[in-house]
Amino acid sequence: MISEELAGKQLALDFHEDEIARGITIDAANVSMVHEVNNDEYLINLIDTPGHVDFGGDVTRAMRAVDGAIVLVDAVEGMMPQTETVLRQALRERVKPILFINKVDRLIKEVKLTPEKMQEKFVSIINNVNSFIGDVAPEEFKEKWKVHVQEGSVGFGSAFHKWAVSFPYMQRAGITFKDIYEYYQNDNYKELAKKVPLHKVVLDMVVKHHPNPKDAQKYRVPKIWHGDLESPLGKSLLSCDPTGPVAFVVTKIVIDKHAGEIAAGRLFSGTVRQGQEVYMNMGKRMVRLQQINLYKGAQRISIEQAKSGNIIGLVGLRDTYAGETVSTEEMEPFEAMKHIFEPVVTKSIEATKPSDLPRLIEILRQVAKEDPTIKVEINEETGENLISGMGELHLEVRENRIRTEKGLEIKTGLPIVVYRESIRKQTSDVIEGKSPNKHNKFQIIVEKIPENIYESMKSGEIPEIRIKKKDQIIIDKLRALGVDSKESIKYKEFYKRNILVDATKGIVHIGEVIELIADGFEQVMNEGPLAREPGFGLRVKIVDCKLHEDAIHRGPAQVLPAIRDAIKEAMVNAGAVLYEPLQVIQIESPAEFLGEISKLVQNKRGQLMDVVQEGEHITVKAKLPVAEMFGLTSELRSATNGRASHYMVDQVFEKIPDDLQQRVKLQIRKRKGLREEVAIV
Repeated sequence: MISEELAGKQLALDFHEDEIARGITIDAANVSMVHEVNNDEYLINLIDTPGHVDFGGDVTRAMRAVDGAIVLVDAVEGMMPQTETVLRQALRERVKPILFINKVDRLIKEVKLTPEKMQEKFVSIINNVNSFIGDVAPEEFKEKWKVHVQEGSVGFGSAFHKWAVSFPYMQRAGITFKDIYEYYQNDNYKELAKKVPLHKVVLDMVVKHHPNPKDAQKYRVPKIWHGDLESPLGKSLLSCDPTGPVAFVVTKIVIDKHAGEIAAGRLFSGTVRQGQEVYMNMGKRMVRLQQINLYKGAQRISIEQAKSGNIIGLVGLRDTYAGETVSTEEMEPFEAMKHIFEPVVTKSIEATKPSDLPRLIEILRQVAKEDPTIKVEINEETGENLISGMGELHLEVRENRIRTEKGLEIKTGLPIVVYRESIRKQTSDVIEGKSPNKHNKFQIIVEKIPENIYESMKSGEIPEIRIKKKDQIIIDKLRALGVDSKESIKYKEFYKRNILVDATKGIVHIGEVIELIADGFEQVMNEGPLAREPGFGLRVKIVDCKLHEDAIHRGPAQVLPAIRDAIKEAMVNAGAVLYEPLQVIQIESPAEFLGEISKLVQNKRGQLMDVVQEGEHITVKAKLPVAEMFGLTSELRSATNGRASHYMVDQVFEKIPDDLQQRVKLQIRKRKGLREEVAIV
């Protein structure tokens, strides 16, 4: 698809101007290609995903569409925090990994290792990757999915110099690491690209070690779809049947000037045809497919039809979002795609010219579609528009694109942090919420979620889901986490790491209002009582209720205020408190700068967690409040003469120190234009 000369330099899948300028991948890009092995042709759907932690959302969404991942590890740096993050995302979606150790040329040219030492380095990288897979992979794949040199599920090479080897390929080509070493010593490495071409080795590994869609969907579908597996649709999904009903999951939206919205994603079942009518399960409407596209990087090729198991683009789904499930008839949608980290950096954004405000709102809506990890809040009352992202770079890239690609001049405010609201006590008293007409009463308690359940929600083992009917998989998970078997069937919703439980007994009409109760619960978890920040780590239990006989007296206007007020009051009763986001970061630096680094961390209210020294190099783990992290990159550079770099390892929330609670609360309320004191009606 690209000339031999330009391969390794052309960056065919980094076609945005800012990707070329920064030298990093920002957007996931798709390509479908045919590869021949032993005279058989295989169609490979490949997605190139970003490596930078700020663009991890693209990786999460791509994982839904693929069955296998090529995990890239730098031969010199070894397994980095970001490798662990993306490998964890892959294993969580039941995507099978193979390993490629890149930049082997650096081991020879820069680090000057002998062939024997190189092999030692490789063994240590492979062991690290395998022990991580053993820890994180689902039970049935812990051993099966480990990578092995002998089997050929590990490749070595240099993408820049266009060569690669795997153990089976070395045997076929009659080449050893000693030979590779000599090619470099004689400055003859261009010959390697002819003898062991990278694309051939890597794609051979993909064909041999990655499952085809028919095999993969058997174990992937039960994890990502919670519908009835015995139904005709369930059977078609499990077998990836091209003759079954259509089921397509949108993983990425791109807005094209000419074609409008193009929805890329994976077709799990059925065959889609141009002009076909399909149903959007979240949008709740039928639409007609105008075009079906195959991807070739920046190009899209229009085709008549596509069969299940492929990654394709659909034109004609109006106002859709990543995560939408498209089908021939109404169906249970696929599980929501959950990114490991949440957006924690927020900026206010406005158009330079007031007359451009309607266009800004239109563009912000497009941005939220194109990148769902960007959270856009348009407040019509205060006129404030907020844009939240994973980090400073994430927001900077989006702002630049609004200016350059969408052609709109904008101003942005200083970064602000989104806090979380939780409680001090383990549980609140029973609080009663009455509906405005006084005919409906709800008794509610709010308590802290046990640590092990919270961790399962954070890692994605328990999905974000509203449970409509008995879901045995989730019930079994809750029981394994120590939830009483009678209580486990009463869990009604998992939302933004909070839980709703219907603990009532014998209430006749509860089934008719449970959806409204869940809506009210979500509203408070989006905007808590202290400063309208999201709720965090809370379990809301409806312990009893009294409902009016007549359905007309228990509609949304009655149930929602009663639920909202009761939950807010219960939170205040249990000692509502603000939590702040902290990032655990890993800093790589020469050992001489340890003093400077620890000073920098302490000045930012942070704490050093671990320091590991290997020769002249140190790896520092530190925990820092996000509120203090703005400008960290440049400060770290100046403290270490540009020789240190940092990566995000984890994101946690911790209670703000008591002496700062009041100040932070007032700051947020002032910024949002709220009264200074908290009023609970």
